[in-house]
Amino acid sequence: MRAVQVKEFGGPQVLEVCELPVPQPGPAEVLVDVEAADVMFLDARLRSGWGRDYFALSLPYVPGGAIGGVVGAVGTEVDPSWLGKRVVSPTAASGVGGGLPIGGYAEKSLAEAADLVEIDAGVTTERAVALSHDGPTALAVFDAADVRPGTWVLITAASGGLGTLLIQLSIAAGAQVVAAARGTEKLSLAKRLGATAVVDYSADGWDTQVREITGGGAVVVFDGAGGDLGGRALATTADGGVFLGYGSAAGDFADGDTDAAVTRGVTVRGLFDMVGADTDWRALARRAQAAVAEGELEVVVGQTFPLEQVKRAHSVIENRTALGRTILTIGAAV
Repeated sequence: MRAVQVKEFGGPQVLEVCELPVPQPGPAEVLVDVEAADVMFLDARLRSGWGRDYFALSLPYVPGGAIGGVVGAVGTEVDPSWLGKRVVSPTAASGVGGGLPIGGYAEKSLAEAADLVEIDAGVTTERAVALSHDGPTALAVFDAADVRPGTWVLITAASGGLGTLLIQLSIAAGAQVVAAARGTEKLSLAKRLGATAVVDYSADGWDTQVREITGGGAVVVFDGAGGDLGGRALATTADGGVFLGYGSAAGDFADGDTDAAVTRGVTVRGLFDMVGADTDWRALARRAQAAVAEGELEVVVGQTFPLEQVKRAHSVIENRTALGRTILTIGAAV
């Protein structure tokens, strides 16, 4: 089978399309004929050599932690009725809060039967994969925020997969949204999705602009940017407000004065304060798919690439030009 392999850490040029043996499912696993694979910012960081203290990657490896396609084989303990079904799933090696996001950039990939979610008839495989990480996470984070009608919400990394969903969820809840992103194209996307106002955080004073727009600060801040941008977003949270940091698009999680924020009555929560071992990710995935199928949510797939162009897929993520989700198309029409 064709697959992408990383044999050494480095830039996108180390991504190599090659022939590898077809993996065989274990007793509780299935083999998926992959039609689409998610491409994450984390994939690019791990490929570069980042995070080896946290992710015990062994070279060579196949990147990719989420896939969609058709079940082609099942393990001995798996219900055979899964055969032929169109599914989306984390790869067998992946997992929230553990595991390795590997094995997905391939024509065939393993998944745990317990993680499979059948794809809604009204959702394409491509969009189901685009929702695989962002849909459940967006719903979990949004549910934790308790967004109220009329309140101001700030969303950083607003043109990314999670940000685009959070804009729509917040507007549907009756909130007023300030979307923060970098560049005209990303801000135009946020406006199209319903953002009340947009700010470009590549410009000086963007955080001051947020305070002016919101009349002193946002009651809820969804931070997908992290780093210094996240720290500035934390400082724009209104007294008594809520700051939810779930992303690291700028390189690391938010770097701000948490003590000062808490003194102002701001509730600061990280991703793993909002989700845990009892989070029903499959139920959240089905809920996200249903919302897309019913037209309540738009999942933004900004760019797709065939497997042979995987280097381009990583490059658009690293140079910050990607909109929404980035998807590799691998098998049949998606």
